[in-house]
Amino acid sequence: MNKKQFGIFFSLLVLVAGVFLLWQQPESPISPNADTSTQKEQKADEAEQDESDNKTVQAQDEEPDETTKEPVSQLQELLNEAVQRTMDFFTKEEMHVTAIGDSLTQGVGDDVVEGGYVGILEGKINQNKQLVSFDNYGKRGNRSDQLLKRLDKPEIEQSIKRADIILITIGANDIMQVLKQNFTSLEMSDFEQPQETYKRQLQEIFQTMKDLNDDAAIYLIGFYNPFGRYFQDIEELNTIVKNWNQTGETVTSQFKQTNFIPIADLFNTTDGDDDLLADDHFHPNHRGYQLFARRVLDYITD
Repeated sequence: MNKKQFGIFFSLLVLVAGVFLLWQQPESPISPNADTSTQKEQKADEAEQDESDNKTVQAQDEEPDETTKEPVSQLQELLNEAVQRTMDFFTKEEMHVTAIGDSLTQGVGDDVVEGGYVGILEGKINQNKQLVSFDNYGKRGNRSDQLLKRLDKPEIEQSIKRADIILITIGANDIMQVLKQNFTSLEMSDFEQPQETYKRQLQEIFQTMKDLNDDAAIYLIGFYNPFGRYFQDIEELNTIVKNWNQTGETVTSQFKQTNFIPIADLFNTTDGDDDLLADDHFHPNHRGYQLFARRVLDYITD
């Protein structure tokens, strides 16, 4: 694909796609924890958000035959197996997990469980006994520079200070900002400097977290190419996602107890499983978040 074709493609792409990831107003952070006594006080400058009870996925009364199981049921079994291994890992009473980042942490696209993969983790891990408390500071539209500023908020500082595990999703909106700013004449080189800026901001994010809590295990979760289902021939899209994920992996290797969790392969729609995105064609649906949650469990209990 030449530069002109690449620019034209992204011009159309951003007009349709950007509204979902970057042009929407960020929402207030939410907590999927059902215990309202542990909810953080909302800042006066943040928009009010309606509270809703967490939805839980109810187990079916009867187990269908192997030949007739729906894909979601099969995935549920795999997730249950991962959770069972997790029970042995969370032996410390009342461990605490702080999840922070963008819409993937907020759980946008999941119409079954509030909080997406974080809500799924909380519901599964605590289904029989309260083993882990969760704080969810996912905020739709967040870029790495915005996340860095949010770390100064007192309620987020306190959550990080007492965290045993910190889960982060960030970077997708940084890429979308490049698309928005350059969509009339986009070239691959337009991503180079923003990628370096993203790298520096990730380093600052990790260092700030380490200064607050040097004992917590930090996990940066990668991102995926949401356009693969419709534009499989546009190799530049995969290249951009791959390069930025490599940056995240490189930065995590510079800090102790800090790891990178890849998820791009889970949403590789060329493998034939293309029913993982929500109706907006950007965010995971519930099934996608289930895969997401299982991958996270695999890494934190490894």
